[in-house]
Amino acid sequence: MKIFLKTEDEIELMRKANQLVGNTLGEICKHIKPGVTTLQLDRIAESFIRDNGGVPTFKNYPNPFGGPFPASICTSVNDVVVHGIPDEKTVLRDGDIISVDCGALLDGFNGDSCYTFCVGEVSAEIKKLLQVTKKSLYLGIENATAGKHLGDIGYAVQTYCESNGYGVVRELTGHGIGREMHEDPSVPNYGSSGSGVMLKAGMCIAIEPMITMGSRNICMMPDRWTIKTCDGKPAAHFEHTVAVYRGKAEILSSFDEVEQLERNLN
Repeated sequence: MKIFLKTEDEIELMRKANQLVGNTLGEICKHIKPGVTTLQLDRIAESFIRDNGGVPTFKNYPNPFGGPFPASICTSVNDVVVHGIPDEKTVLRDGDIISVDCGALLDGFNGDSCYTFCVGEVSAEIKKLLQVTKKSLYLGIENATAGKHLGDIGYAVQTYCESNGYGVVRELTGHGIGREMHEDPSVPNYGSSGSGVMLKAGMCIAIEPMITMGSRNICMMPDRWTIKTCDGKPAAHFEHTVAVYRGKAEILSSFDEVEQLERNLN
């Protein structure tokens, strides 16, 4: 395992890359509505990233199990946990949820963030899943401080989500991030307090709870990318990239634009 600690200058570059990702999610949010295809969202994202000087990191990202990822964002609808491939056939419908995972490379550094959106009106049961998953992300971030351990992040996410009756996916994790999209260490959403790698100032990690309404068991689809819940129940996914400091974690990505648009809709 090789963990790269970032300088303040490097973290500043990561802020810019992550702000681009946050703005891209904001742009996507404007177009999420019934009748829109996931491929339309992908085209919007790719154009926005490139128009703002970035490169979509996910496009052509290698897969150890198969071919490279063919799109610029992951669009995971309802029971798709992660890595949904945008296409013309998947049309958003009222009551759906869609997790949009977005990555961008800007000036040599990567940004990475995910947000689960509601399409039209969703049930109270679905709203609660999203609220709990999103809150668990921030509980994890509260523990991403120098001197704590990766297990403290996972424990915070796991205990909160499981106390609400939800499943916590084990096979998929967050990760270190910097010049490469995926760096050491892996950042699980489960664990024991005080266990795992000790966090140090200058570490940059992506924390991303992937939480299911039913069983935590997941299945890979034949495309070798798409991961679904085995029981067909919905899943939520929220992700922030953070920089570790002593006494605090700085969130480098942003949901501000998305949340402002959601407030305006309500």
